[in-house]
Amino acid sequence: MKTSHPDKVFYPEDGLTKGDVVEYYRAVAGVMLPHLRGRPLTLRRFPDGIGKPGWFQKHPGEHFPDSIRVERVPRRDGGTDDYVVCEDAATLEYLANQGTVEFHVWLSTVDAPERPDRLVLDLDPPDGTPVAELRAVARRIRDHYERVGLTAFVQATGGRGFHVLAPLDAKSDTEVVLELSRALADRVAGDDPDRLTTAQRKDKRGDRIFLDANRNGYAQTFVAPYSLRARPGAAAATPLDWRELGKADPAGWGPRKEKQRLARKQDPWRELDEHAGSAEAALKQLS
Repeated sequence: MKTSHPDKVFYPEDGLTKGDVVEYYRAVAGVMLPHLRGRPLTLRRFPDGIGKPGWFQKHPGEHFPDSIRVERVPRRDGGTDDYVVCEDAATLEYLANQGTVEFHVWLSTVDAPERPDRLVLDLDPPDGTPVAELRAVARRIRDHYERVGLTAFVQATGGRGFHVLAPLDAKSDTEVVLELSRALADRVAGDDPDRLTTAQRKDKRGDRIFLDANRNGYAQTFVAPYSLRARPGAAAATPLDWRELGKADPAGWGPRKEKQRLARKQDPWRELDEHAGSAEAALKQLS
């Protein structure tokens, strides 16, 4: 596929062009696609680069070709919505060529939208939070996951914090997973209420790190592994081994560094589903 307007500047502060963005997604397709396949996508598009207004796009454009997989997904109000599902490298490249900078995925698949196979807690820190503190909180979340029989995986978000994810067996419905995620967040925050909070309202958080369980609700998303972020620096969401966390920065991997990393290292999340746990069993452990 020929990239349209490859010289258009997409990251003004970094000198990265649309051609650079499309080439990045070509390079990471092999490791990124397993995390996209079968999942409804929300696209964050910036056709004129991140220096100009962009938007979140949940539904396919009318001009998208028939080769793009589109699936109808139920809404909670009884209706349905159509979503793009990225199954192959050609689709990923096409979407990047349409100005998609960020890819966000559901925590469930189009085949079982009401039964999540992912649970995610997001660390949302206030400005000035030391990264060492974020790393310590991520490890604390991991410990709480493990106590209830879940296996924890960590991702540098490419933004301000980390995601701590647990794969699930997709046998529990969204309400159970959401209840579990909130209970886990409350347990972690309860260990250190002076520094951690689950308060939804920003004016109630003060200078504490927000542990966000809301991504586990129906039709909510988290940033897909290896997606670029629409921020200066062009950092990518990067799955990590836990032993890497000690030196990791949430926005530590730009396109060149990410490609160098993948040239010498396999995807740390490649065996994610082999560790799927039970949300219902974990919730019983907490009660």
